[in-house]
Amino acid sequence: MNVIASRNIKLFFRDRRNVVMSFMSVFIILGLYILFLGDTLKSGVPDSPGIGFLLDSWVMAGILAVTSVTATLGALGIMVEDRTQNILKDFKAAPIKRYDLVGGYLLSAFTIGVVLSLVTLVLAEIYIVAQGGEWLPFVAWFKVVGLILLSVLASSSIVFFITSLLNSRNSFSTTGTIIGTLIGFLTGIYIPIGSLPEPVQWMIKIFPVSHAGALIRSVMVERPMEASFAGASAEAVQQFKLDMGVVYQYGDTFSSTALSIAVLVGTTVLFYLLSIAVMSRKSR
Repeated sequence: MNVIASRNIKLFFRDRRNVVMSFMSVFIILGLYILFLGDTLKSGVPDSPGIGFLLDSWVMAGILAVTSVTATLGALGIMVEDRTQNILKDFKAAPIKRYDLVGGYLLSAFTIGVVLSLVTLVLAEIYIVAQGGEWLPFVAWFKVVGLILLSVLASSSIVFFITSLLNSRNSFSTTGTIIGTLIGFLTGIYIPIGSLPEPVQWMIKIFPVSHAGALIRSVMVERPMEASFAGASAEAVQQFKLDMGVVYQYGDTFSSTALSIAVLVGTTVLFYLLSIAVMSRKSR
C-alpha cells in the first residue's frame, strides 16, 4: 500500500474522536428515524405485511450512502491538518509524484470509508433483524458490498476535491458541518423524493451520491417489497420506487443500474483529475 495512505490510516484510527465524528450523521439520522421519521414514513404508505421491514431496509440503505461521504470526510481531515502544519510541503519537496501524493490521500480515505461503511452495514442488518426483519440473502450481501466500494470511491473523490480547496481547520470544520447537515436531504432520507418540489427533486437526481443510495436501496428493499407488494400492480410497485428514490425519473426516461454506475464511475474520474489539478496549482 502507498506509504502516505498507510500513515493516514494509522493516524485516523488512533484518534477515536475522528472515528466517532465520522459516524455522527449516521447516529443523527438513525435517531431521527427511530423517534419520529419512521412513524411519518409509515403513515405515508399503505399498511401492508412487512412494511416495517421494508422501510427499515430503505432507510438503512440511505444511511450506507451517507456513511460513504461522512467517513471519507473524516479521513481527509488529516490532509487539512498536514496542510496547516506544513507537512504537506514536506511531502511535495520529497521525490513523490503528484498523482502518488493525491493517490495516497485518496486511497486512505477510500480504505477508511470502506471499513466504516462495512461496519455500518453489519450494524444496519442487526437493527433490521432486531426489528423483526430478515437478514440480507447471501448473494445480496455481495451486491451491497460491491456497491459500497463503488459508492465510497465516488464519494471520496468528491470529498477529496472539496478538501483540497480548504486551507484551515476552521474552513474544514465549517464544511463538515454543512455537508453533515445537507447530506440527509440530498440523499432523500429525511423526506422521500416523491414528497419534494420538482426543483428539489432534480437536485437529488443529479447528486452523484444519490445514485449510490438508489443502487443500494434497489438491493436491500427487493426482498421486503416482495412481501409488502405481493399481488400489487406493476404500476403501484413502480410508483413506490419513484416516490422513495429507488428509481429516478428524467422526463420519460427512468434511471437504470447501468446509468447509476456510469454516473459514479464518471464522478470518480472527474473529481480525481480536478483534485490533481488543484494540488498541482497549489504546489507552484
